[in-house]
Amino acid sequence: MDKFEQMMKDVKRTSPEELKADMEKFKGTCICPKCPTHTTCAKNAQELLFCLHGKSFMCISEQKACLCPTCPLTPELGLKNNSFCMKGAEKAQRYEHALWGTKMV
Repeated sequence: MDKFEQMMKDVKRTSPEELKADMEKFKGTCICPKCPTHTTCAKNAQELLFCLHGKSFMCISEQKACLCPTCPLTPELGLKNNSFCMKGAEKAQRYEHALWGTKMV
């Protein structure tokens, strides 16, 4: 079990208050707003933490660059994927890779 899988397992035993505190901490570390792909719409909608929450709902439709590999949350959370704003959260991408392999057909 890798770091991300362990974190997901631990979340089940975490109180709502602790989860909220963790998310606030992660928001403070998140570099999504600095990414060239992050749009004014995403900023106004306060879209952050795509690695945990999933892809942009309606604000991001074109990837200009990807800063995910350089984000401090990548090693902290044990993330293996990137382009979360376009492709979905780490958990979703891992699920898709498990179903379809490393490349979507």
